[in-house]
Order: sequence, then structure tokens, then C-alpha cells
Amino acid sequence: MEKAITSLSALAQETRLAIYRALVRAHSPIEAEGGLAAGEIAEALGVAPATLSFHLKELTHAGLIVQRREGRSLIYKADLSAMLGLTAYLLDDCCQGACGTLSPCAPGAAPTREKEFAS
Repeated sequence: MEKAITSLSALAQETRLAIYRALVRAHSPIEAEGGLAAGEIAEALGVAPATLSFHLKELTHAGLIVQRREGRSLIYKADLSAMLGLTAYLLDDCCQGACGTLSPCAPGAAPTREKEFAS
């Protein structure tokens, strides 16, 4: 539960959520590829370097992003397995394993509110 709270708290801030979304868009399934350098993130989001550093540290501490070194640059990448773990934790008791027809996890169930988060 503490890990979930830390992750959700990290994402419950506008700049950090924007950073995470940018890193998801720049993701590659190949470990040594994908991601963005800090300067690229700062430029894309219009965030000052010191502010960006603080937010990257928070996301790293929450386990939602990882970094690797390429030459003199640090490349940040979304850790999608961490997000999958978080969503699995949140949905673990969905329907207590027996989804009914009104449950959003049941095939053919009523449409979810997913579109509300698309903006």
C-alpha cells in the first residue's frame, strides 16, 4: 500500500504527470533505447532545469521512471512495469475475482469513464 501511495502521490502533480506522459510517449521496449534527456524534457514542457530536476527525483524515488547514462547525458525512461504493478495492485480485488455484468472489467460491460482522462 505504501508503494502505491508514493506512486500515486508522485503523479498527483501537474508537471510530474506531464513528464511521465512525455516519457511514456518516448518509450521503447528495448532497454537501451527510448526515453528523453533532461534537456529535451525541459524544452518540451517549458520547465526550468532546477524545477525539472526536483520532479525527476520525485518520479525516480516513486519507482515510476529509470535513468541511464549516454555519454554525458542522463536519459530518463518510464518504467512501464512499475505502472503495470500499480494498476494490478489497484485492480487486484476487482469484483473479488468474479466479475458480474455491471462490472467495468466484464466483457461487454458498460463503457468506462476512460475518455475523461484523455485530455
